[in-house]
Amino acid sequence: MFSVSQAEAANKIEFYRELSLQLSSLLRGEHDSIANAANTAALLYHTLPDVNWVGFYFLKGAELVLGPFQGKPACVRIAVGRGVCGSAAQRRKSVLVPDVNAFPGHIACDSASRSELVVPLIRDGELIGVLDLDSAALARFEEADRIGCEELAAVYLDSVKSKE
Repeated sequence: MFSVSQAEAANKIEFYRELSLQLSSLLRGEHDSIANAANTAALLYHTLPDVNWVGFYFLKGAELVLGPFQGKPACVRIAVGRGVCGSAAQRRKSVLVPDVNAFPGHIACDSASRSELVVPLIRDGELIGVLDLDSAALARFEEADRIGCEELAAVYLDSVKSKE
């Protein structure tokens, strides 16, 4: 049985390094993309402070479709290029939004969310989806979170060995 433990780090870089090791351990030996997305979302939701939603959207045609998540019920489909998730998918680059109300075209799935970080999931040069993190706190995410969450996304992608 895997036990979730709060990373005890002096700074965010070390915190994400420890969390990355926990995630690697949790996903070791399992290669199913849905199972690993579910466990990744659960681990991040229960270890990252001040988040109210953590989850995945997977690319299906020209839209992102809701995958495993932790938090309140969410939007099921998001067009690529629309909202923060769709923008990150279209740009193939992480998008960090300190105030979602200032982001043109923001899609409010949970009205409590005030800031957001979305990391695209790219495997073998192909976009497969995004990792989405929301917070009820303004400016919750910063560059250290972006870098750390990009590493966590890479751990998830490394755990999935075959395209599905």
